[in-house]
Amino acid sequence: MTFIEKGINNLGDFIDNVFSKYSSQPAFSCLGQTLSFSELDEKSHALACWFQNEAGLKSGDRIIIQLPNLIQYPIAAYAAARAGLTIVNTNPLYTEREMAHQFTDSGAKAIVILADLLPKLDAIKHNTQIETVIVTGAADLLTGTTQQVKGCTGFSQAIKF
Repeated sequence: MTFIEKGINNLGDFIDNVFSKYSSQPAFSCLGQTLSFSELDEKSHALACWFQNEAGLKSGDRIIIQLPNLIQYPIAAYAAARAGLTIVNTNPLYTEREMAHQFTDSGAKAIVILADLLPKLDAIKHNTQIETVIVTGAADLLTGTTQQVKGCTGFSQAIKF
């Protein structure tokens, strides 16, 4: 049986199928926290809705994800895919010059970024098309913390949409 025969026509359909099929099983673990596929489904769906309805991102828009290996990364990546966004993966160790080049060249309109990297972003953001900044800290989902940064949306806040 092909994917199309199973009703899977695109990446979004495939993701929905996997989330449903394995809902109670662990999907990702990081820093002692494990998310099941159903939890990943819920959080990524909420963030995808936030991207579309609050940030005004449209299918095909580019979004930068500049995170280390945190549980927030797969949530952001699946949310972007579900919203039809193009993911621009960016190394969190990049210098300001490297960030400026990639961010400008990609034409990204939004970024999901680790709070520790905000000073670098602030130094180069004026030369980019980035309008929406979603910020997170390493322990945000472990502690329920929401980053409070002027001009940014906290990741924890966005996934409650």
